Amino acid sequence: MKKAIIFDMDGTLFQTNLILEPALSATFDVLRAKGLWQGDTPIEKYREIMGVPLPVVWETLCPMHTLETHEESNALFHSKLIEQIRNRQGALYPNAEQTLEALAENYHLFIASNGQTEYLQAIVETYQLQRFIEGTYSIQSIPGGHKSDLVKKVIEENAIQQGSVVGDRSSDIQAAIDNQLLSVGVRFDFAQETELQKADIVINNLNELRYLKLG
Repeated sequence: MKKAIIFDMDGTLFQTNLILEPALSATFDVLRAKGLWQGDTPIEKYREIMGVPLPVVWETLCPMHTLETHEESNALFHSKLIEQIRNRQGALYPNAEQTLEALAENYHLFIASNGQTEYLQAIVETYQLQRFIEGTYSIQSIPGGHKSDLVKKVIEENAIQQGSVVGDRSSDIQAAIDNQLLSVGVRFDFAQETELQKADIVINNLNELRYLKLG
């Protein structure tokens, strides 16, 4: 029986909070320079919605802007994020590498994320996650932008029969439920207790995964 663990990336394996503020600030500096934004960078608002599909991000942060401006802002934001990643300004969560190495002995490991392909690849390459991860799936690869559908794609393309989804947001937990997998919530930077309530298991450190039956 093929068993797998499907990980979210932001706020689960990768400490996005370390690169978030400088990248978002640089983006809004440009918007301010163009006269498209006044006031402070809405960093707290972004933290609240971290993990939602990208169109929702810019609709929420800048509802007054056009679709074209949203797309331009998103492109700039991601270039700044990738620059930070390549310069190793971010980091994996504590015990991530050791945990992935241990889990890879008994499970097939995948990433399913709402992040864009180039962004995810930058993290995988910078931290050499391909040592443990067999495939990285971006929400860009499916129509509709639903995490449940993305996880379904991972399952179908890799003939997964049993396993779990590990993530910090309600979309991760719902994706596990919708695909009959075990849901593991992580209580990290962006996690909200109300979203973790539906999880089968909640952990505070990735190292705990090594001692759980995950599928």
